[in-house]
Amino acid sequence: MKLSTKILTGTMLAGVSLAFALTGAVQAATPKDTVVMAKQIDDIISLDPAESFEFSGSEAVGNIYDRLLTYDFKDVSKIKGQIAESWAVAEDGLTYTFKIRKGMKFHSGNPVTAEDAAYSIHRAVLLNKSPAFILQQFGFNKDNLADRVRAPDAETLIIRVDKPVAPTFFYYCLTASVASVVDSKLVKTKEVNGDFGNEFLKTNSAASGAYVLRSWKAKESYTLDAFDGYWAGKAKNKRVVVRHIAEAATQRLMLEKGDVDYARNLEKDQIIGLASNKSVVLDSGVKGSLMYLGLNQKNPILAKPEVRQALKMLVDYKSIEENILKGTRVTHQAFLPTGFLGALNDNPYSFDLAKAKELLAKAGHPDGFSVTMDVRNVSPYADVAQAVQASWAKAGVKLELIPGDGKQTLTKYRARNHDIYIGDWGPDYQDPHTNAETFAINLDNSDTTKSKTLAWRNSWDIPAMSKKTLAAVEERDPAKRAQIYLDIQKEHQASSPFVVMFQQIEVAAHPANVKGFIIGPSFDVNLYSQITK
Repeated sequence: MKLSTKILTGTMLAGVSLAFALTGAVQAATPKDTVVMAKQIDDIISLDPAESFEFSGSEAVGNIYDRLLTYDFKDVSKIKGQIAESWAVAEDGLTYTFKIRKGMKFHSGNPVTAEDAAYSIHRAVLLNKSPAFILQQFGFNKDNLADRVRAPDAETLIIRVDKPVAPTFFYYCLTASVASVVDSKLVKTKEVNGDFGNEFLKTNSAASGAYVLRSWKAKESYTLDAFDGYWAGKAKNKRVVVRHIAEAATQRLMLEKGDVDYARNLEKDQIIGLASNKSVVLDSGVKGSLMYLGLNQKNPILAKPEVRQALKMLVDYKSIEENILKGTRVTHQAFLPTGFLGALNDNPYSFDLAKAKELLAKAGHPDGFSVTMDVRNVSPYADVAQAVQASWAKAGVKLELIPGDGKQTLTKYRARNHDIYIGDWGPDYQDPHTNAETFAINLDNSDTTKSKTLAWRNSWDIPAMSKKTLAAVEERDPAKRAQIYLDIQKEHQASSPFVVMFQQIEVAAHPANVKGFIIGPSFDVNLYSQITK
């Protein structure tokens, strides 16, 4: 059966339902007031919004916490208030003033104030966990935070950045998970040895969002309970349970048996297989997430430009998309996803064995070489890695796959102890700088740098490209800014140690009587509160 998926741009990212006219039935056996999802969640390391930087953890955080700002999912160019009721930037382009929405409460019953918003930014910057750079890039540090981010009263937050930038860039950064507002009064009571309550918030919440974190069991499940006093209206369900189910085939079986209401990681075979069940509906939406290979430049072979080019030509993108990823990913070879300002949609690479062999010979490796790849041991990563292994072998490149769970592979990658890493990168906010910064900036390649971008993780020392990318974020003319990003991406495609391969189409399967799951444009805005059954 032909499956049609509407590709959504950055301004059209609401989920699209694809119903299949089939036979059979799904009868949900889960409790009426509880939504149960099957999903791969072994990547969760922490549920502290100042630390969580993985896909699954950030999705949970997005349902638990509110932020100062959010955006319209159907038109991401429209910034909307969440905790902030109004906001403005001064003529100097440096000072931003936010007025806090009145009457909001945290789950504890404490009022939400500007002091909480200021404290949340302070703790995220000072904890200096993986996502801290999103805020630190505005010049915030331990010496100036008290002056730069302050609350003169309970309803007013004033933030002063270090240099003028496109205002939308700053606003989008405040929509990121790391900018979630925590209950400062509660968190301060949980501090241990100056950790800003980090140990507590790894497995507990101090939030004002639609759900309260009831529990998280690593590699098993997390459970969220609806918050009765939510300012935007109580969730339409009482509880959401997200279970870690690694295999797509198992997710499908559980869905058809009624053990779960949503299957979240279906692959091509399961999507086609569900064509035998007319009571199943598939919702889909294009995400900004990109699947890529990161080639560590500490490896002297991978550091050779000819080798990097050859490996890009040895990936059979068309075959992988059609035979492994169909319906769930589309080929995309630039670091800005389709739908973003300045996105480059050219795909210059295809499988070219002869040219790749020529480049390897030029690099001094006519018979290939041996290298390792760290792979999360779930689909589709393992399947794609095996396909890459097979196509690279045709040129003599012996690729050893090292499997591990999400936490293991990410931890090794973040420590720069890999040869090659396969994974996804999802935008942290809806401005092009979110991807440009991580893929194309590395101003300090030392082990002690605070800015640990993907370029840094792969030891790619690029002072010139970094300066170009930093200049782009200061350009206020959208057309000129878009052109700068197009130019950077073309250079990046040709020279970088990144093999950018596919953009995600997220698919969620559910019975026809279950509806309301919002597949947002980013991984941290997949929302549960409107689900009914």
